[in-house]
Amino acid sequence: MKTVLVDADIIAYRAAFATQEETEYDARQTVDDICTSVMYTCSYPDNFTLGEDAFFYLTGTGNFRFDVATIKPYKGKRGEKPKHLQATRDQLQVNWAAEVVDGQEADDAISIKATELDGDCTIVTIDKDLMMIPATHYNFVKGTWTTVSKAQGDRFFYLQLLTGDAVDNIQGVKGIGPKKAEKAYEGCTTVQEYYAKALEMYEGNVDELVENARLLWLRRYEGEMWEPPV
Repeated sequence: MKTVLVDADIIAYRAAFATQEETEYDARQTVDDICTSVMYTCSYPDNFTLGEDAFFYLTGTGNFRFDVATIKPYKGKRGEKPKHLQATRDQLQVNWAAEVVDGQEADDAISIKATELDGDCTIVTIDKDLMMIPATHYNFVKGTWTTVSKAQGDRFFYLQLLTGDAVDNIQGVKGIGPKKAEKAYEGCTTVQEYYAKALEMYEGNVDELVENARLLWLRRYEGEMWEPPV
């Protein structure tokens, strides 16, 4: 069975939002219900070891992207946090051994671990950003499974580099949506070709491209900072 890597941020928020009008106990119970369902679906119905068969990750403090962002504030559009968010995060740490990741995001920690495992793992999330990571992906809300290859992950990243990410307040290339991005990369197969076309779409503005790339890129090893392909 594959090692399970869980985006616990998503679970914490979903459980907290779902129980806004209920008690903290209900919020904590919802966390446990979601996590139990996830592990059952990922072929671990009873016997699994946290920190060996399954890893849960929560974003902590000090995300490096806040320092990288100069064009727009990173995640500058985020709204109010749900009432029981701290309780759901605590539950994930106490009952599910969730690791709090400082200096970067839970997504980075998942990406680094998936790289260590050479993609032989299941990433559990509903966050599309992780689709740049070669692995098996399980969307626990939709109940869908997707296998992402390295080539597919690279393409996803470079598409995002043109379209940006409105959720995280990353602009991309003005006026470029998914269809125009797909068309721009027609015929591209290597990261060098993708980069050359992306730079063309950025009208040669290397600094802007690199900033957006560093905001979007999920680290493959600790401390990594994205650089243009050689």
